[in-house]
Amino acid sequence: MNGGAGYTVRRQTLRQTCMMTGRLRRWLRDWRFIAVEAAASVVSVILFCLGLVLVPLMLITGGVLLTPEAVKALRWWSDIARRRIGRRRAETIRGSAAVLPPGSTIDARLRFAFSREAGRDALWLSVHALPVLFLSLVTVLIPFGIVNSLVVMFYWPLAPADDPATSPYPVTSWELAATMPLVALAYAVISWWLIPAVARLLSWISARLLNAPPNTVLAERVDALTLSRAAALDAHAAELRRIERDLHDGAQNRLVSVVMMLGIAERALETGTGEALGPILRAQDAASDALAGLRRTVHDIYPPILDELGLEGALGSLAGRSVVPCTLELDDVRRVPAAVESASYFIVAEALTNVNKYSSAAHVVVRVALDRDRLQIIVEDDGVGGAVERPGGGFAGIRRRIAAFEGTMDLTSPAGGPTTLKTELPCGS
Repeated sequence: MNGGAGYTVRRQTLRQTCMMTGRLRRWLRDWRFIAVEAAASVVSVILFCLGLVLVPLMLITGGVLLTPEAVKALRWWSDIARRRIGRRRAETIRGSAAVLPPGSTIDARLRFAFSREAGRDALWLSVHALPVLFLSLVTVLIPFGIVNSLVVMFYWPLAPADDPATSPYPVTSWELAATMPLVALAYAVISWWLIPAVARLLSWISARLLNAPPNTVLAERVDALTLSRAAALDAHAAELRRIERDLHDGAQNRLVSVVMMLGIAERALETGTGEALGPILRAQDAASDALAGLRRTVHDIYPPILDELGLEGALGSLAGRSVVPCTLELDDVRRVPAAVESASYFIVAEALTNVNKYSSAAHVVVRVALDRDRLQIIVEDDGVGGAVERPGGGFAGIRRRIAAFEGTMDLTSPAGGPTTLKTELPCGS
């Protein structure tokens, strides 16, 4: 019986020790969070001061040019805070999905700079730069008062009489020094309860200020769907125009030639004054060319190789036909929806066409990877660089196709190279 009672006591003691260790770890995690927020608040103070300097510039033209860039920097900093607070609270802190495309008009830049989302980020910055900085610094320094109170018991006699050691009151005698352990205990109790409470308060305030309201998220989603629908219609219209152009310039002209040759052969046979075999042979050649053109047009609508070999085999065929030596790197690429496979095929085909025509590259690498529900495509060449996206050009066509899927595209091509095209296409689970 005594052995069983002793085992129960040891088990309860072990359980209590584990609980205390867990609380201590959570306390240390809370203290670390407050310390990080204190350091981040210093950066927020700098950005806040720069924003105050920018306000007078709004009275001149330069302010119109600088403010959208400042808002982009603020968006970058607030997005970092969203990820940090989201990890702390184990939830997703949603921000604005609005972006400022390169070459935007003045009106678009002003709408971006003075949007409701920018105002929300500015409000968070002002709170994070001033009250949060003060509160986090004071809270994070309280545990150091424990150490100072214990150490002051030993070094107070060394302090000059006109500047005695203080923690938190002047210690000028051994009687006062003897009270320092009680002061250290008070600091410990305060920090033990205050630090978790402040950590919860700071994370709640930041989450409340940074998280976009549900109606804002819904409105942005509606805008994104509207834009993607418009992009899909534009892509469809452009594809129809391309097919019409190919049929008109290719198969239609050749079929007209076939009709003309057959008419010449018919008149030759009717009158018996000419040779009919020559026009018939030329008509056969023209019909063969027209058939080949029709096959190319059908192939461009949806390449049959995608059905036969899948995306991996189709991209391998493109890489093999590239004039510039091409390396294809595939990472766990399975079958994805047919529309995504078709768009991916044309993205790589158009990118390789640009490389072959304009890059003067010696080598090109195509990387395709499936990251959860997004298909990532990267085309990088070692050419001369300087590639730009022009209206009606190949890169504009790629962006139009990607926008129809609510995907993303990033083109980097400094002078001298390399040129890197990065695209992402949502493809479902």
